[in-house]
Amino acid sequence: MTVDVEDYFQVSAFEQHIDKSGWDSLPHRVVENTHRILDLFAKHQVKATFFTLGWVAERYPALVRRIVAEGHELASHGYEHVRVTQQTPQQFRADIKKTKQLLEQTAGKAVIGYRAASYSIGANNLWALQILEEEGHLYSSSIYPVKHDLYGMPSAPRFAFQPDNTQNLLELPITTLKILNKNLPCGGGGFFRLYPYLFSKAAYQYLNSVERQAGIFYFHPWEIDPDQPRQHNLPFKSRFRHYLNLNRVESRLDNLLNDFVWDTMQNVFLSTPLAKTPS
Repeated sequence: MTVDVEDYFQVSAFEQHIDKSGWDSLPHRVVENTHRILDLFAKHQVKATFFTLGWVAERYPALVRRIVAEGHELASHGYEHVRVTQQTPQQFRADIKKTKQLLEQTAGKAVIGYRAASYSIGANNLWALQILEEEGHLYSSSIYPVKHDLYGMPSAPRFAFQPDNTQNLLELPITTLKILNKNLPCGGGGFFRLYPYLFSKAAYQYLNSVERQAGIFYFHPWEIDPDQPRQHNLPFKSRFRHYLNLNRVESRLDNLLNDFVWDTMQNVFLSTPLAKTPS
């Protein structure tokens, strides 16, 4: 179970419409929404991994400390949600180093996991995985093995693997369901809001019982917030993707937490030996 801790105005779909220089002047809702998620997890006795922006941790250190105090795993989501495809190797290294140090200083615990903004590590920038390892990360969850207009690496393994260009780093791809030789995204986010809940439930049941694999689920604090400020200058596709079924997410999450057993990325994946990437 994973949460990408970012506010509604920080999503990649809004980057051409909301300038970063204005982020501090906007209403912030990430703290209240994340506390609601923590309360929900406490109700179900679930531990999760919170991939947190350094920008959020810097402004709301008490939120980070609550995450850690309640037994959840803190991981890095980069400093301010810049996609890896928009960074040089030098910029990427500086970003992940800064964020890791900030999170560790705030939480008083080691940060070993990383998730790229908008799953922006793929076939053309696998160099980022080597840099993550060099900077002290033990795993990444940054590749989505699907074909998508904004991200995706369909040729990547569907399940946890060790990339060829790393010694020990593990890549933990977002969950997919293989249908007719194509990977169908079903790991959470907008797809969880798009599909009927029974489909998501059936997909994870198949993954667990037939493929005998653990699934990775992700969502964002803004996805449980149908009352968030609306942006009116968006293209139809971005508006549809962002606002679809926000009013249904919390009840669906309640069902998901009841129907499956969940834990942190570290607890689920880091004790199992994994295969190298097939060449």
